[in-house]
Amino acid sequence: MSEFEGKPITCKAMVARAAKQPLVAEEITVDPPKAGEVRVKVLCNALCHTDIYTLDGHDPEGLFPCILGHEAGAIVESVGEGVLSLKPGDHVIPCYTPQCCAPQCVFCQSPKTNLCPAIRSTQGNGVMPDGTVRFHDKDGNDIYHFMGCSTMSEYTVLAEISCAKINPDAPLDRACLFGCGVSTGLGAVWNTCKVEVNSTVAVFGLGAVGLAVIQGAKSAGASRIIAVDINPKKFVKAKELGATDCVDSSKLDKPIQQHIAGGMTDWGVDYSFDCTGNTKVMRAALECSHRGWGTSCIIGVAASGHEICTRPFQLVTGRVWKGTAFGGFKSRTDVPKLVQNYMDGKLPIDHFVTHEFDGVEKTNDAIHALHSGDCLRAVVKY
Repeated sequence: MSEFEGKPITCKAMVARAAKQPLVAEEITVDPPKAGEVRVKVLCNALCHTDIYTLDGHDPEGLFPCILGHEAGAIVESVGEGVLSLKPGDHVIPCYTPQCCAPQCVFCQSPKTNLCPAIRSTQGNGVMPDGTVRFHDKDGNDIYHFMGCSTMSEYTVLAEISCAKINPDAPLDRACLFGCGVSTGLGAVWNTCKVEVNSTVAVFGLGAVGLAVIQGAKSAGASRIIAVDINPKKFVKAKELGATDCVDSSKLDKPIQQHIAGGMTDWGVDYSFDCTGNTKVMRAALECSHRGWGTSCIIGVAASGHEICTRPFQLVTGRVWKGTAFGGFKSRTDVPKLVQNYMDGKLPIDHFVTHEFDGVEKTNDAIHALHSGDCLRAVVKY
């Protein structure tokens, strides 16, 4: 039993006070969990571009001040009333896509989706399910939550349904990657598009998500994987993970979709994936997919207010445009399986960690590394 059970905890956190401003290292108070909640000690956090997207002011749900972070590994410190699936000492991956598992939840009961809406409205408003927050600054002022996780803090409070309980032997500084980007890329291939053996694939954007798509496509048996980026330094890792062709789209004298469909291939690729969040790239990805049956999957999150467009004829002639969130994985059911596959040597992910830092106060250094162009995942250990 924690000595702080039922009591507030004071700890260090990186607080986002305003958009486009560096995070501020502060001492905050974290309230004990309420009914259906758990308080966890965060041991590590991997920086994701979604955190930067919000910090840069592009997120329509971005609220300040808040505590960012959603790709982490943690240990349960205490549990609130009614929590049955977790106990103090359990190792968990916080998941921004919850899974309530309720019999009446048509989303959790359907094999077609992972988008459980049980706490969606409050999560989007930066508060816990009861409409209040668990974070306070030194003056007692409220601090908003982020994506139901807020893991840029030494302690955080999560909904029970947002916690995936994993093998306690798994190293959290690697297992944390399954909290967002790596799972999203793999799942886009395996779950959302169900890429078949001998398929042809194009991947736009070679960050961690794009490389996870390549890794997933390789394991699915894709015969050709075209990797597209404007930074040729990323091609080395892409080829190591399974890319058969690499294209620097900035060097072409024609649109990339025409280069792929009609140049590199006769009619386009079976599957294409946008991992950039750029709406023009999303269009290019669709239009390089195969006439008659090509499927293009949007993974990247576009800035607020941006819209996608293409000629309707692209869809009339058989192409399918779809999107994915968390790769279609049902968090509490599937994340433990992904972690176990990693532990069993079936799913290598160590290659995604390119930078490591010690101490929550080093998070700004991790952000700088992520902006450098040669960082896939920067893991900050607390």
